[in-house]
Amino acid sequence: MDSINYNLTGTVFDIQRFSLHDGPGIRTIVFLKGCPLSCQWCSNPESQSVKPVVMYKRDDCLHCGRCITACKRGAISPQNKTWIDRGGCSGCGECVNACPGGALVLKGRIMTVQQVICELKKDATTYRRSGGGITLSGGEPLMQYEFASELLQACKGQGWNTAIETTGIGSAEAVERVIPYVDTVLLDIKHTDRDIHKMYTGGTNELVLKNAPRISQISSTVVRVPVIPGFNYSVEAIRRIAEYAKTLTGVRTIHLLPYHSFGENKYGLMGKEYQLTHIKPLHPEDLEECKAAVESCGLQCIIGG
Repeated sequence: MDSINYNLTGTVFDIQRFSLHDGPGIRTIVFLKGCPLSCQWCSNPESQSVKPVVMYKRDDCLHCGRCITACKRGAISPQNKTWIDRGGCSGCGECVNACPGGALVLKGRIMTVQQVICELKKDATTYRRSGGGITLSGGEPLMQYEFASELLQACKGQGWNTAIETTGIGSAEAVERVIPYVDTVLLDIKHTDRDIHKMYTGGTNELVLKNAPRISQISSTVVRVPVIPGFNYSVEAIRRIAEYAKTLTGVRTIHLLPYHSFGENKYGLMGKEYQLTHIKPLHPEDLEECKAAVESCGLQCIIGG
């Protein structure tokens, strides 16, 4: 293992403890900012931009004006449709510091590898007892691949199990720098059709399909499919993903993740519109035919993850 740069910084927007669905055992998830996609169903829209994002909770606002005074860029005004001019906001967080009512929340902070490791050490006993560990998520961790690589090496140095949730969209260098330090890859494959993928996610699946074979050669890989009505909620679409997954080295399992709208409220906090308000959440029983399609390809299928 190379010498680890504990002073290298990355942008983290959350650290979530006691997760049971993002790798084996009880895990802590480190969410990194930045994603090349903008999926219409994204439950973490605050993760898409690499820079910090200010969330505005209108119901908690005291209308005291302190944030307006604190903002040196003049990005906050009652005349703005959503209070904050997102184009003018730099994400510096001065308005958040000035807000007495907690109406403004900053998502994203610069942390060193050492700072993250210090946070993760608080749960080290849990990892050891449960067979759990650390999962990197996002956003897309491969966008901050240098930081992700150093952080994963530091985790391995602690003896912790590592996992990553990834779209697979990253450079060849990102894959080679990050994946060797990952015990389990949870790889999103959303659709096999290039144009449909781009229509609903804002980006094509070319790098996904290009990188998936290499990723599966390096690390144990589970394919995950967010199942979204109108996008890939069909037996045929799921079967095609399963047929592709079967060509990947060592892939034995697919997780089908039923559509939910848990992140819908975040869009309003960011001054954005959620595009899928017309779609009802799916339940596990809704995916039985899709599960059968996966199993017909000789793969294990788990609904949920």
